[in-house]
Amino acid sequence: MTNLQEYMLPCLNKTLFGIECTGCGAQRAAVLLFQGEFSKAFFMYPAIYSLLVLLAFLLFNLFYKFRYDYSIKMGLIIFNAVIIAIAYIIKMIHIFN
Repeated sequence: MTNLQEYMLPCLNKTLFGIECTGCGAQRAAVLLFQGEFSKAFFMYPAIYSLLVLLAFLLFNLFYKFRYDYSIKMGLIIFNAVIIAIAYIIKMIHIFN
């Protein structure tokens, strides 16, 4: 697992425009997560854990339907969008300063 960087997809936005996108770091964070580097994964991509919660809920909801599942899904999606947006804004502020 040491040469996983060779197999990662490059960011098209960063390649073409030189600016990172909102998903930059997610692949590396997933690799860090699988390697057991939990805090490094969070600092690489802060939404990694909330996205895992959303994914787990969506998989669970495929098999078990219950009341208010739509509201929970929408709440988790909005929560993830906010985390991703805030992390992106902070990253852009640090890059341009």
